[in-house]
Amino acid sequence: MPCGQPDSGAAPARYVLGVDVGSTVVKCHVYDRAAAVRSSSCRKVESLYPHPGWVELDPEVLWSQFTGVIKEAVQAAGLHMRQIASLGISTQRGTFITWHKRTGKPFHNFISWQDLRSADLVNSWNKSLLLKVIHVIFTVLHFLTGNDRYLAPSFLTFSTHQTSMKLSWVFKNIHEVKAAKKNNCCFGTVDTWLLYRLTKGSVYATDYSNASSTGIFEPFTKCWNPTLCKLLSIPMSIYPPVKDTSFNFGSTDSEIFGVPIPIMAVVADQQSAMFGECCFHPGDVKLTMGTGGFWNVNTGEHLFASRGSLYPLIGWKIGEEVVYLTEGSISDIGTAIKWALDIELFTDVNGTAEMAQSISDSQGVCFIPGLQVSGDDPYLCASFTGLKPSTNRNHLVRAILESVAFRNKLLYDIIVKKVHIPLRTIRADGGVSNNSFVMQMTSDLINKKIEKPANVDMSSLGAAFLAGLASGFWTDKKQLKKLRRVEAVFEPQKDSEEYRPAMDAWLWFKSYFITS
Repeated sequence: MPCGQPDSGAAPARYVLGVDVGSTVVKCHVYDRAAAVRSSSCRKVESLYPHPGWVELDPEVLWSQFTGVIKEAVQAAGLHMRQIASLGISTQRGTFITWHKRTGKPFHNFISWQDLRSADLVNSWNKSLLLKVIHVIFTVLHFLTGNDRYLAPSFLTFSTHQTSMKLSWVFKNIHEVKAAKKNNCCFGTVDTWLLYRLTKGSVYATDYSNASSTGIFEPFTKCWNPTLCKLLSIPMSIYPPVKDTSFNFGSTDSEIFGVPIPIMAVVADQQSAMFGECCFHPGDVKLTMGTGGFWNVNTGEHLFASRGSLYPLIGWKIGEEVVYLTEGSISDIGTAIKWALDIELFTDVNGTAEMAQSISDSQGVCFIPGLQVSGDDPYLCASFTGLKPSTNRNHLVRAILESVAFRNKLLYDIIVKKVHIPLRTIRADGGVSNNSFVMQMTSDLINKKIEKPANVDMSSLGAAFLAGLASGFWTDKKQLKKLRRVEAVFEPQKDSEEYRPAMDAWLWFKSYFITS
């Protein structure tokens, strides 16, 4: 029988779907009650590059990929759609679209979080007198009140990664959006748009994790930020209502999958991975190494204000419980490895750890990625330095992998210095966590044990966990923790000082390229 068709003899709902719409792939996993993967389906996300620095996604293609992986995964498991208890959706953050409220027609393609079209606008704002005045005002307010809510605006700087800047660009440059902005423009990140499509326009919403990841949502007040929107000339009427992360968002229209499927969770990908790793306690740390790198610390009920390269997020909201995170990010981890594959430095990603371990060092070769852990210059380009006649592919691959570990070390040190709570378990996920060289070197450099789960697709699992809790498929977090499976534990084997010469050289070149 075709996937999704009703079947009077079908078994009761005993499975949960976790779908992760990432930057490079859309994945769907079918989970049973033991959180084991019954089947999976994956499709590549096709990014569009209409102009240099622009990164877009075709909404119709993404919709086809999303529905396609669900149908394929359920069919591969030998199941019927009526056996699915609930659906949880994890999505890449900051990627957004606007559409006409009445017709549902998009005004433009999805604008990716990686898009750099707002670079000139960002530079203009960061050099403006108005921003300097804002810094002074909020510095005074923070001094007088001691309220951390005023700390972040006191050193606010804009970046190309922020949704606010790209949305401001849209309102300045796309005529249809400007014309419709009074009452007919809807804004949505990927989760909001998928909800809208899955319910044929009956549900228009987002959750707290996705909203807080836009930079337009104020985590202290848990509201869209009217001051920022007024500053950037963005109308407040365009934003969706914000709901709990684990919540009954309604059901998919029965025409899409043959039967309605309850949508019980939408969540941002990094927060979802945090939940999937069962980092439920203050001080728990998650390290995701995928397209980019993300360190997240559970700060519990305490919301830490932005401090330099760290920023606060809402992890999830479930009923009265609101869990906050502090996050630091690293650009271009998986991206750099994929580039090396594309230019045939190696033929199999799984063999890169062995290539790096086959030599004692990189022979002085350093790989300097384009965007650094504490820098945000979209015009910086990646480069190799220290090349010699004796340099071979192994040296180049090792230099790329070392740069990942070095940046992990830099960001970890910032977290230790600025997040004043004891750090507990460190759990890694994402495709690059399969690389034993990067994992071991990171463990050595930070002198901490790092756990790697059996299944590194934590964003899918986190979405499934959240949906399963909302639907009663699983009872509580205590049960979820019992379902965790750890595949490997990396413990420090070398003194971090053994890496000192290589890291010092890497830091010197990094500083040289940024200041040149």
